[in-house]
Amino acid sequence: MKLVWLGLAVLTCLIGCSDEQGEPGSTHAAHEGVTQEAVASLDAPKPVPEEYETGEERFNALCARCHGREGRGTNMGPPLVHKIYEPSHHADFAFMRAAKQGVRAHHWKFGNMPRISEATPDDVTKIIAYIRWLQRQAGIF
Repeated sequence: MKLVWLGLAVLTCLIGCSDEQGEPGSTHAAHEGVTQEAVASLDAPKPVPEEYETGEERFNALCARCHGREGRGTNMGPPLVHKIYEPSHHADFAFMRAAKQGVRAHHWKFGNMPRISEATPDDVTKIIAYIRWLQRQAGIF
């Protein structure tokens, strides 16, 4: 009997921890199972164009601690260079609101994001442009 319960527990864990992404092209995939491997990869980092350098600098100062260099995520925050954050699913306004008000955890299991009081609206505008550039480089949109 113990073996049956152990088998059920293992099966439940395997199903719950699946990295299945849902239907191809779906923006509402099984977010809970998304792994770092599922993050869009950048083959070789390209030099950041001058128009995005300030956004990169502000991102590194205000966001990279949790969201990682080049928006690849860390154990403290999700990757922003990911299909979930494409403009059709998370518009620029969502990023602006996240910095200003914080965000309750909903796609990932990292906990709530606090507001970033040091970020000015101009900072966030430049950070968004930089993130969108990274996403385009990764082929997300």
